[in-house]
Amino acid sequence: MTWEQRKLGKVCERITRKNINNESDLPLTIASQYGLIDQRDFFNKIVAAKDMSNYYLLKKGEFAYNKSYSKGFDYGSIKRLNAYEQGCLSTLYICFGITSDDVDSDYLECFFDTLKWYSDITMICAEGARNHGLLNVDTKAFFDEVTISMPSSKEEQCMISAYLKNLDHLITLHQRKYKLLRKIKKYMLQRMFLRHK
Repeated sequence: MTWEQRKLGKVCERITRKNINNESDLPLTIASQYGLIDQRDFFNKIVAAKDMSNYYLLKKGEFAYNKSYSKGFDYGSIKRLNAYEQGCLSTLYICFGITSDDVDSDYLECFFDTLKWYSDITMICAEGARNHGLLNVDTKAFFDEVTISMPSSKEEQCMISAYLKNLDHLITLHQRKYKLLRKIKKYMLQRMFLRHK
């Protein structure tokens, strides 16, 4: 397997498409642990402006970079829109889509989950500069300097991402089994130690 380093701007391009005709009324946010989700579910209210025509319109399979800190994600997070066909994002996000046929979208999603790209972000963000909790990351530098490590073969990228997705699925199954076993244990303990009147 041959690996190569590619600059983000060589395989992706920035998306600045606006929700001009209000194609979507779904306000999105990035929750670092859950990805791009409906803002109403995350905040239990709408934080977005009532008029979202000036927001970016993100479509399924496209990516967004949230430059704000959250626990365990000191330099923000990059997530792909998976759960919805499209949605609206604040212009504070950097949105992008894959332009190269040599890059597997699932692989890129897995790569951004590694946080390996943080070393590049630390080099391009203004030191200590945060505006309302957001890192001061220059958009051009983001595309010019963030480096992606990837197998040169798309087939190998697909194999890696499929393997990792299978592990995620297995983890989810074991988590469900764990929760079920905890419920069974709780039930059994309650039944075993009934108070006798």
